[in-house]
Amino acid sequence: MLRLASYDIVFQEIPGEVTLAVNLSNCPNSCKGCHSPHLREDKGEVLDEKMLAALLKAYGDTVGCFCFMGGDAAPEEVERSAVLVRRLSAGRLKTAWYSGKDELAPGIRTENFDYIKIGAYREELGGLSSSTTNQRLYKVENGVLHDITPVFWRDWRNFAP
Repeated sequence: MLRLASYDIVFQEIPGEVTLAVNLSNCPNSCKGCHSPHLREDKGEVLDEKMLAALLKAYGDTVGCFCFMGGDAAPEEVERSAVLVRRLSAGRLKTAWYSGKDELAPGIRTENFDYIKIGAYREELGGLSSSTTNQRLYKVENGVLHDITPVFWRDWRNFAP
């Protein structure tokens, strides 16, 4: 069962997307240096169809992507929920999953997501913004994963349109 610990509208998790990020509790990964250790606890409201529909009703018109942050204790439920988000939004919202595992769980169909991040957080390697990171963000096209992680490494301080 997936439990919703918190959620927020974010701008940095998925490049070019205004994203509703839902933080799922019961994380089994215990990464050293984790920025959200409170998500290890099994707490929060059950993230079922009713809750997803309520979130989409409240925020679906202001975002273009729905991102599951975690859910590694129940990967099949994350996938089912992603399919449900697409159905409830009539295919308008993109779906993303930030997994802390180094590989996707067997049987997960990548075509049910538009973006997938995998990789445990390793403090010495840094997160996605570090060019030494082990984590990877993939854009999914026709079920094929395309690594777009380097987009996080750009130095935008000198960017001029």
